[in-house]
Amino acid sequence: MTAARPWQGVVVAMTLPFRDDLSVDLDRLQEHVGWLAAEGCDGVTPNGSLGEYQALSGAERADVVRAVVEAAPAGCSVVPGVGAYGGHQSRRWAEQAAEAGAHAVLALPPNGYRAGPDEVVAHYREVAAAGLPVVTYNNPYDTKVDLTPELLATLAEIDGVVAVKEFSGDVRRIHRLQELCPQLDVLAGADDVLLELLVLGAVGWIAGFPNALPRESRALYDLGAAGRLQEALPVYRRLHPAFRWDSRTEFVQAIKLGQDVVGRYGGPARLPRLPLPAEVEAQVRKDVEQAVGAGLDA
Repeated sequence: MTAARPWQGVVVAMTLPFRDDLSVDLDRLQEHVGWLAAEGCDGVTPNGSLGEYQALSGAERADVVRAVVEAAPAGCSVVPGVGAYGGHQSRRWAEQAAEAGAHAVLALPPNGYRAGPDEVVAHYREVAAAGLPVVTYNNPYDTKVDLTPELLATLAEIDGVVAVKEFSGDVRRIHRLQELCPQLDVLAGADDVLLELLVLGAVGWIAGFPNALPRESRALYDLGAAGRLQEALPVYRRLHPAFRWDSRTEFVQAIKLGQDVVGRYGGPARLPRLPLPAEVEAQVRKDVEQAVGAGLDA
């Protein structure tokens, strides 16, 4: 963990292990936290989209955050997701994260309808009032709210808003963000644009596939952050077919399957997500198997 900026580096948006009866397996969750830290990741994000937060009860969400904070070793940051319909709800989850001992929070905009700019600003003011640093999360595909560079420049004026997880896929935006709000850290939000954003100055990655491929992902991140592009490109090309699943509708099932493929536990997802069709599962397996070991000899 970067002591002053726990949202930087490789921060893994954790999958959530369920038992066969689809109850939350906190023991496996805590083991996964320790494993990710030991494999070189800087931090973890529970209760993000990949953690299926929308399918959890309030009690389960709180238990997940407490369990992850308890399991995180020294130097491993915890940045829980606090996504919710309204700012008052997101603020409550941010306060719960603070009470549990988290280092920052990852906050989507209001995700129930297409909120206007003033509503988005009011939402983030509520989240920031909880007192933890706030990483905004731009995912216009799922939320129908686009945190444009111009809107993010306004959000960056809120005390406590420190970064954006950029998931739009438009790598050109980082230039405008650096012009309008250079104080706002840009974090890669989609695995399949990681290298492009690192080259342009991203200082972190809230990541999906490190759940299954932490060492390979760490190797690529370090090469990209160091500007060693000649070495990074062949690693990226080998990883990219797997990384593309992070930007697809089936990303939860695909990344959990990736964990199973490498001998970890991914397990099932909760409804509304169903198991992958056979042909999709076969492609995910192929892509992950190709990625195993990429960059480890760099």
